[in-house]
Amino acid sequence: MIDKTTLWSVIIGLGIGSYGLRFAFLGIVGNRPMPAWLLRHLRYTAVAIMPALVAPQVVWPAATDGVADLPRISAAAVTMVVGLMTKNVLAAIICGAATLFGMLWLTAL
Repeated sequence: MIDKTTLWSVIIGLGIGSYGLRFAFLGIVGNRPMPAWLLRHLRYTAVAIMPALVAPQVVWPAATDGVADLPRISAAAVTMVVGLMTKNVLAAIICGAATLFGMLWLTAL
């Protein structure tokens, strides 16, 4: 069990850091125009964050004690292919989820 002082220190520290990041863009920049080079780089934020969030769940899934398995790898592959072919995020997510649940169902039989 974690010490309550450590827990609250981490929570408060993360809250201050989160507030600082938001304040940098909303409070300091405000309604002033941002340079074109910065806007160009900010467009790629979601493209960089999503794979960073998904990759550990595919390569080292906690559900299988860190062992990569066919359902998760195939769901990631289907999601990527559908996303690249259709350029539709929602279609990619739905197809990937359907593949994951279908493959988990098939492997449970």
